[in-house]
Amino acid sequence: MRGKLTSSSETDVASGSTEIRRNGRMSAVATISEVLIVAFAIFFYFFGRGLIDANVTKALDNASRVVDFERQLGIFVEPEIQQWALKQDHLVTTVDDIYIFGHWPVVITTLVWLLTRHRREFARFRTALILSAIVGMVIFVLFPVAPPRMLSDLGFVDTVTLHSRAYRVLQPPAFTNQYAAMPSLHVGWNLLMGIAIFRNTRNRFWRTFAVLMPLAMYLATILTANHLIVDGIAGSLITVAALMVAFRIEAWRERWLARRTS
Repeated sequence: MRGKLTSSSETDVASGSTEIRRNGRMSAVATISEVLIVAFAIFFYFFGRGLIDANVTKALDNASRVVDFERQLGIFVEPEIQQWALKQDHLVTTVDDIYIFGHWPVVITTLVWLLTRHRREFARFRTALILSAIVGMVIFVLFPVAPPRMLSDLGFVDTVTLHSRAYRVLQPPAFTNQYAAMPSLHVGWNLLMGIAIFRNTRNRFWRTFAVLMPLAMYLATILTANHLIVDGIAGSLITVAALMVAFRIEAWRERWLARRTS
């Protein structure tokens, strides 16, 4: 009898170990799959933007249309704000650094954190990122817009190129569409990451960071003459809408899985 109990116990332990190894392999495969999906999406986004053959004249005309729209709203104040900022050397250096190093490092680090600590949330924000990228690509094709730094006749100055070559190295011209100012996914995706951080931590420091970081990026896009005010608003609206769709997709997926397993 004792022999049988021992044999059964050993079998249970072996079965449990096999199950742990199987679950571990499945988890590793799922993680690698998610990483590959995001990596491919980012590559496609950059490569696709680089392939867009925007008409320079059309992009400049559309930029003028956006400026005129802001004038009608009474919010075309970017040239005055930037001229004031240019007199503050430390401020210009700071916003240049935020624009260069405060986007992709924040996006990638946040996604890695979500993937390793909050897998369910990662799926939602990954989907939102991809959906907003698709919408952005469509707009870039149909409505190319030159950034304000190309509108020097209005008093704009390209502070990033003037003070640093880092950004052009990080984003080579071959993979960059110079006429994709509308919408600003710099602002939109930083807002998306801010929402992700705020939702998934109770730490006051990181919650404060989650609120201030998108605002700092929004200000940096304006002071570096890479985007207008409405570009950031459009980017934010698109990513928030994409996140809402991502939550609906996740809810639908969970209901489908529940019906399938019931």
